[in-house]
Amino acid sequence: MIALIIYFIYTPKREDVKYGVTFSKPFAEHLGLDWQETYLALLDDAGAKRVRLPSYWTEIETKRGEYSFEDLDWQIKEAEKRGVKIILSLGQKQPRWPECHIPNWAKELNEYERQDELTKIITKVIERYKYKEGIIAWQVENEPFLAFGECPEFDKNFLDREIALVRSLDSRPVIISDSGELGTWYSAAKRADILGTTLYRIVWNDHIGYVHYPIASVVYRIKAAIIMYITGVEKIIIVELQAEPWGPEMIINTPIEEQYKSMSPEQFRENIEYVKKIEFSEAYLWGGEWWYWLKTVKGDDRIWEEAKEVFEN
Repeated sequence: MIALIIYFIYTPKREDVKYGVTFSKPFAEHLGLDWQETYLALLDDAGAKRVRLPSYWTEIETKRGEYSFEDLDWQIKEAEKRGVKIILSLGQKQPRWPECHIPNWAKELNEYERQDELTKIITKVIERYKYKEGIIAWQVENEPFLAFGECPEFDKNFLDREIALVRSLDSRPVIISDSGELGTWYSAAKRADILGTTLYRIVWNDHIGYVHYPIASVVYRIKAAIIMYITGVEKIIIVELQAEPWGPEMIINTPIEEQYKSMSPEQFRENIEYVKKIEFSEAYLWGGEWWYWLKTVKGDDRIWEEAKEVFEN
């Protein structure tokens, strides 16, 4: 009885999902694409009205104390022209491999020196963009509680200092993300104004091959209700929805037939229908650069067209 009360009181309000997309300039370049063309195609042709943008430390401060915001300025300006809402990601752990995007010069520093430099770049980014009305939230680190990627040892106390710094600089909501399948959500949610969960359906495991997560959509709603009850977090969104392959090799080195084992037009539609049943208020698709690569390099625009329909609704 208590469990039912918690579910009905704390489960997220049922509403239509608003879809967005994550965009990574380095990943677009990795696929051999013109990154600006790809970004504008996602906004203008695909019609994305929400975007999650990383502020990669490796892109902004390639040399210590020398900052270049030109590319991120351009992305934010183009989004603002179109009324696109932005989640801006901060910190060293941000979307895309190798997960932690640390400049080579900073890798040579000791832990405390690197953390000090990281607080400087976070401050620079927020001070530069906090006057941009299009930014609706700051994401502090990406899945910080998930041990994944080429990253320094996780320091929970430093994460708390990062969050406190962001809140001292601006009043917009702070998003902390966690793995939908592997995370408890608790540690992230209790620190967040908005909890961002990832959601993957088919992934590759080096030991057993492709893994199809046998998780019913209602499990996410039950988990959300419990987390909202025990932490007080008021909003949960899907900050990373799988719409791209996860196979044994990097996409650029993987045959299309292999890519489609974990993400095909049919699987794309299945993932969208799955998310509709969860009914969180927002979901940011993962893979926009890949859709454009399929369309322009491989001549297959089926997923691109599926995404256009999603963003129209």
